[in-house]
Amino acid sequence: MHPSFDVAIIGGGLVGASLAVGLAPSGRRVALIEAAAPPSTAPSWDERCIAINHASRQIFGGLGVWDALAPAAAPILSTHISEQGRFGVARFSAQEAGLDALGHNVPLRAIGQTLWQRMLDLGGTTLHCPAQLQGLAVGADDVALTLADGRVLQARLVVAADGAGSRVRELLGIGSTRRDYEQSAIVTAVRTGKPHRGCAYERFTPEGPIALLPKNGGDGLEPTTCSLVWTTPAPAVEARLAWSDEQFIAQAEAAFGERLGRFATLGRRVAHPLSRVLSEQLQAPRVLFIGNAAQTLHPVAAQGFNLGLRDVATAIEVLQEAGADCGAAALLDDYAARRRGDRERVAGFTDHLVRLFSNRVPGLRGLRHLGLLALDLAPPLKQTVMWQNLGYAGSGAETPRLARSP
Repeated sequence: MHPSFDVAIIGGGLVGASLAVGLAPSGRRVALIEAAAPPSTAPSWDERCIAINHASRQIFGGLGVWDALAPAAAPILSTHISEQGRFGVARFSAQEAGLDALGHNVPLRAIGQTLWQRMLDLGGTTLHCPAQLQGLAVGADDVALTLADGRVLQARLVVAADGAGSRVRELLGIGSTRRDYEQSAIVTAVRTGKPHRGCAYERFTPEGPIALLPKNGGDGLEPTTCSLVWTTPAPAVEARLAWSDEQFIAQAEAAFGERLGRFATLGRRVAHPLSRVLSEQLQAPRVLFIGNAAQTLHPVAAQGFNLGLRDVATAIEVLQEAGADCGAAALLDDYAARRRGDRERVAGFTDHLVRLFSNRVPGLRGLRHLGLLALDLAPPLKQTVMWQNLGYAGSGAETPRLARSP
């Protein structure tokens, strides 16, 4: 007999590990299959971070990991959105939202390590790591999963959390739509001449946005360390990576402006190619897709991971309501119906934002300028965009219970 599970999660990254933590108290038999060894990197001032919004903070609180993450997280108290060469600015603040923070910028390392430790502490998850999925056969009552070493597992439900190039999607022959933005995000960190005061900046330039987000960098009372994400056209990526630190800093300052003073210390630079990949299905017989396996988005407005974490919260909610057969077709249809609106709204918003601000058609710059002014001056529009970015767009019923404020 092959080992049997209720749920097999494919992919133990931030999204897959979050789901394992959320399912641990349920009493269901859960297997987690992850190709890479568990995260074990040490903290560094320039380590890569990810911005989580308020809804995601609530989800992490419900999963019992926020208290452990909070010391490493830098609160985002306000945002400042502008376009190079124009005066239009859109501003959002935690105060006007009635919150202590709009979100937090958190090291990926801290999230990964905290989730894995929580998963181990709770128990209830059988780890197969490192292990690679080789084959998948869907039957009437379960799915047979064959690993690269020949082991076979059976599960009533498979949850694909295995990224943009999902092996599960490939094995099932499920297609995806892809848009290559012909850009890369160069990710690094800088120390600035003026304290960031918890403000996250996004500045659109003709080549793509440059963003600076507050970061916990051991700066003391007036923090000056920021994550820097510079969207770069594909033909310019290698040259920009090859610049000296002094040249990179000078060019980044020229693109960003003087709001945070002169840039000083520069961290390591890593480039990540940017594309949008949308799975053609959110479910298949006895299979769910979550996180980047369901949708991979451009990092503009920092929405992708937050959307994936809402996938997790919805999957937990649906499985809590399920009976003995947690892979039943009606349950999977319910998950897809609950996620479809949120996914379409956020994927459309980020894609339109990228294309609007990278389009050089005459006259569009003026429209963008007016749009930023309207966003700052028109309360109804501003409220709509703000609550979407906080993770609470759509109807209240659409928001997973874990994401709602207590």
